Amino acid sequence: MRTSAGSRFGSGRVWAGLLASVLLGGCTSSGDGTEDPGPPTSGPPDRRGFVIRFEEPAVADRDGAAFLRERKVMETVTATLDAFVRMDRQVTVVGRSCAGEGSAYDPDRLRIDVCYDEVAEERGLFERAGRGRADDDVAAVLVETLYHEAGHALVDVVRPTLTDRAEEDAADRFAALMLLRQGPDGERLLRSAAEEYRLAAAEGDPAAGGADEHSPDLVRAANHVCFLYGSAPERNLDLANSPLLSPARAAGCAAEWTHVRDAWTADLAPVLR
Repeated sequence: MRTSAGSRFGSGRVWAGLLASVLLGGCTSSGDGTEDPGPPTSGPPDRRGFVIRFEEPAVADRDGAAFLRERKVMETVTATLDAFVRMDRQVTVVGRSCAGEGSAYDPDRLRIDVCYDEVAEERGLFERAGRGRADDDVAAVLVETLYHEAGHALVDVVRPTLTDRAEEDAADRFAALMLLRQGPDGERLLRSAAEEYRLAAAEGDPAAGGADEHSPDLVRAANHVCFLYGSAPERNLDLANSPLLSPARAAGCAAEWTHVRDAWTADLAPVLR
């Protein structure tokens, strides 16, 4: 799940404790002990921006790999990112089996890993909460996760001096920005992502998160809920009474969201299309 985390400055400088050290499913080696990502499956090898590639899944992850392809999560997100920002580098987005380590951005390799195994993990979380297979929710979580990791890639371009915790929070806010720019459809996706954080907190320690660079899951859920309400209160009136928001914070969510939107927009100004 998305709550398992580490640091881009930890072992291998990998973000969010997520890049797998064990590669499953027939991936090749570069000869130095690291896997070779191979050529991207979208765009020429020298293109700038976000390009995608799918690795062969481990047997246990075949359904997850098929789900990612059918829902076109990676294709949709990377196309939206490329239409939004102009990158001076290529960031490869790789669908792969991660052996439970989770999706991640590796700044040294300019690579985002999107994990097939997370499909089953997220589906199980929603099923245990009585939501059935919840395929739409699972897809929404994966979209938000990919935007979060892309936020790390953009921090490398425009805001390289943030601390680990501050950068994780900034990546969450970038994911919210990208979804809320899409209006009601994006709001639905962000609601699902917030619910995933809430459910993950309910299954574990509600205060979990301090052991790594991320804020606790309940804090991340509350932030997304506040951004939702603050960005479009008329469509999200129910969130004003959410147990995740105090009345005082709910009253300030419009200003909070405006600050988040304007801060990221200002930081991205040099690369916005």
